[in-house]
Amino acid sequence: MNPEPESPSAAPPGVLSHGGRVLPAVTVDTYNEELRDEEGFVGDRASGRAFRAILEDWRDKLRAQGEDPFGDVETHEISKSKLDKILGGDDPLAAGLVHTVVEEFAVELATVVRRFLRLQKWQGTERIVIGGGLSSSHIGELAMGRAAVILAAESQHIELRTISNHPDKAGLIGSVHLAPSWVLAGHDAILAADIGGTNIRVGVIDLKMKKSGDVTKAAVWKHLHWRHRDDEPTREQALDRMAEMARELIELADGEKLKLAPFVGIGCPGLIDEHGLIVNGGQNLPGGNWHEKDFNLSAALARRLPRFGGHEPAVIMHNDAVVQGLSEVPNQKDVERWGILTIGTGLGNARFTNRADQEDED
Repeated sequence: MNPEPESPSAAPPGVLSHGGRVLPAVTVDTYNEELRDEEGFVGDRASGRAFRAILEDWRDKLRAQGEDPFGDVETHEISKSKLDKILGGDDPLAAGLVHTVVEEFAVELATVVRRFLRLQKWQGTERIVIGGGLSSSHIGELAMGRAAVILAAESQHIELRTISNHPDKAGLIGSVHLAPSWVLAGHDAILAADIGGTNIRVGVIDLKMKKSGDVTKAAVWKHLHWRHRDDEPTREQALDRMAEMARELIELADGEKLKLAPFVGIGCPGLIDEHGLIVNGGQNLPGGNWHEKDFNLSAALARRLPRFGGHEPAVIMHNDAVVQGLSEVPNQKDVERWGILTIGTGLGNARFTNRADQEDED
């Protein structure tokens, strides 16, 4: 289990804080839990890599019989959309293969959910949102549904629900819930970035505020996407490219008379301390060394950004699963304690408790 950062847990919601535990709408009870068993990290059993490993294993078994329906195509090259299409196709062997993989993965997902629910800080969780890239596919939805059935058969009282926004957008939208209302007041939008082991996205989030502090309708106005894994940049090259993307979006927003708040929210893997340092978990980020003690991501990006709205922007970081989970704040008002599992290259996780003293934004 990860050590707890000291300062953020005590920071009030009106204060800008990296890795903050008390946010305007929720308390972040825990995140980035790294559960282990005799086989390694438990979360690895329900990751995107795990799904591909199961698919490859079953392809090996079919190859032994000379019947692999995917032929010579590498497993990592088979897209989620291709697998979705096969499920509804007229090739019974191919469809059977995908169904078998989904079933086995669902068993692993149910096992992982079970383990999280045993954690003290996950006690009393009423609902878990499933996010990440796999959740945006039919195979991902089917695996989640099957896992829910398995858990229900064991009398596990937990609801599993797929994330409402597309995960690519959810990882940006959630940043609005990192900012206190005084930061957003009088502005139309914010900048947000989502940094992952394969992709980097930067976007403008339209706040769509009906009244002061109400960001329940926030949505991505425009965003730019870069699959950095194809380019293998250094850390500095990645930061330069992020800044270029941000500057392009700032110019677009200015051209449309969208008033940007001097705030940038960043979601990235790992445990984030109050100084904006990645304590651990950043090993898959482009170029490596993002967790070095002398490297501060928020400061490095802020130095590369222009002033906008007449101010130097405040760049605030949090864990990417936390940020993706925060996009669900408007949809979780009917429960008190809820969490998120993001199925991407790895498995992200966070558990939240709705703050009783937050204003009703309906």
